[in-house]
Amino acid sequence: MQRGLTGHYVPLPSAAGEKARAFVPNPLPPGPVLELDADLHEQIERSMLALGRLDGLTTVLPDPEIFIYSYVRKEAVLSSQIEGTQSSLSDLLLFEMEGVAGVPLDDVQEVSNYVAAMNYGLKRLEKLPLSLRLLKEIHGVLMKKGRGSEKEPGEFRRSQNWVGGTRPGNALFVPPPPDQGS
Repeated sequence: MQRGLTGHYVPLPSAAGEKARAFVPNPLPPGPVLELDADLHEQIERSMLALGRLDGLTTVLPDPEIFIYSYVRKEAVLSSQIEGTQSSLSDLLLFEMEGVAGVPLDDVQEVSNYVAAMNYGLKRLEKLPLSLRLLKEIHGVLMKKGRGSEKEPGEFRRSQNWVGGTRPGNALFVPPPPDQGS
């Protein structure tokens, strides 16, 4: 099945005259309609089998909280690296155990904020559905301390965002501008 392009680029206005473009995805559902051919069914079956094995493993873990503890921290390290932090998993664990780290304190504090936000979100999901309200609450926890704490924690960003790089013009990815979401 050939789908073609998944979106298009739009130019961003720039005060400094720098050229930058944002990626705007095509609306969902995609066209043409998804066809579940034999190959795709096989891939789905393999995925379901792998998920079943993972689910089965959780029943034999002596303490699933240890798995969740490790997973949350590893995810926090990887997510914060997108923002340019230099903290590693061992730096985070040292910081949590001893309050020290081998990297700048701001970096490991930011990773620690990710852990706090993830744990908060997982706990709140026990009582709340995934919603904009919950996302804003999690964001408030994430941005409570450290870099960005003065930039309206718990509120949606109103200015252009980007991933990687120091500005939209040299970013790895620039999502749709706030007024052009699909």
